[in-house]
This record gives sequence, structure tokens and C-alpha cells, in this order.
Amino acid sequence: MKNLRTALTAACLLAFAPTASAQQVEAQKLLYDRLGGLKGITVVVDDFINRLVSNKTLNKNPAINAGRKSAPAPYLKFQVSQLVCEVSGGPCKYTGKTMKESHAHLNISEKEWDVMAKDFKKSLDKHKVPAVEQKELFDIVGKTKADIVVRK
Repeated sequence: MKNLRTALTAACLLAFAPTASAQQVEAQKLLYDRLGGLKGITVVVDDFINRLVSNKTLNKNPAINAGRKSAPAPYLKFQVSQLVCEVSGGPCKYTGKTMKESHAHLNISEKEWDVMAKDFKKSLDKHKVPAVEQKELFDIVGKTKADIVVRK
């Protein structure tokens, strides 16, 4: 009788225990996995870098325009994909320069940062990256702003 009561109590507890929703389970996955792994990251980064290198507002900055020659699009795509992979919890190891080192000479303004952010959002939207993951990415990118923007 005691074993039956214990079994019934356990069954009741399990039956009424809160279950994790699909959203909760998804949110517990690494950002890297929720972005589609390296495949998803490289597709978005490819689109994003294409937008940046052709952006007329950014290219009006002579330092950025000159930087296009020393860091061509394929190289940027590799570096940015590697960085996003690492910071999102993936297996990659970013081997590039720090954000401060790689951007200091580009004389990037607040306005140019905003232009970049809008292009990043367009790429994320185009590839249907969900809002939660977009926010996480923008939170990560936002932490680099002080190292990248050098003029108001």
C-alpha cells in the first residue's frame, strides 16, 4: 500500500509539473544553433558585407573607402563569420584583430555606425532571423561600439 501511494504521488507530481514550452527549449539552445550554425551565419554575413561595401554613405568616408582595398569583401566575410560564430557560442575561434585595432584608422562616426546597424538589420530581416536572436546579436554588437566609433 505504501509503494502504491508513493507511485500515485509521483505520478500526480509528474502530471501537474510545469512542462517546458517549445519556445523555452528553443531559447535554451545556443545562439549559434538558433542562427542555423555556420551555414546560417555565413549566409547572413555574406549579405551584410555586400550591403556594407556598396553603401554610398559609408564609402563617402575616405578612410572606410580606402579600407575596402586593404580588407576586401571576401576577407571581411570570413573574419565577421568567424567572429559571429565564436561570440554566439559556436566552435569557431576568431583570429582577427581586436575591434579597436581593426577600426581605429577608419574614423567611423556615430552616423556611420547607425547606417551599419540599419544594413545589419536589413540582412537579418531578409534571412528571417527571429526578433529574439536579432536582439541578442545587437546586444553583442553594441558592446563593440565604443571600440569602433571614434567621432560623434
